[in-house]
Amino acid sequence: MTARDLPTLSLDLRIHLRLAVREDLPKLEWYGQYTHYRTLFRRAFREQQLGRRLMLVADCNGFPIGQLFMQLHSADREIADGVERVYLYAFRVMEMFRGHGIGTALMEEAEALALERGFRWATIAVAKENHDARRLYERLGYRIFKDDPGQWRYRDHEGRMQWVNEPCWMMEKELLLH
Repeated sequence: MTARDLPTLSLDLRIHLRLAVREDLPKLEWYGQYTHYRTLFRRAFREQQLGRRLMLVADCNGFPIGQLFMQLHSADREIADGVERVYLYAFRVMEMFRGHGIGTALMEEAEALALERGFRWATIAVAKENHDARRLYERLGYRIFKDDPGQWRYRDHEGRMQWVNEPCWMMEKELLLH
């Protein structure tokens, strides 16, 4: 049997967009790829329970293959003020599922959730080197409004402080009712 004789399968996968539940937390680590963010995922989930954040996931057969978190309040009122501006972050789709509209659907659902809560503006950071994400955001109507050094820190799953230095563009979009 040669490679051209091998059968080809087509799958019709149902992707359900929903808010994260506790059982998603270990799955958000994507088999070790994002284990270092374990404490961030747990904190975001606690804040979702308190109404300060939302954790939107793209679920495929009970597994979150995409995610987009929403920070409703921030000390930096230019990105999220709890009233008019919401900050979108932790946006990712598993590599093998990219290019099928899942990321666009997550962004559109996040915007709809923001509008339902009365927000008029959405902000998101994009690494200056991430040209594909910037193109997606621009296609969806986001525009750069400031430069950001992208310096932040977090405590990883082993309790070690991790420092991130990823210069980025801050982008915003006015959310309009359709």
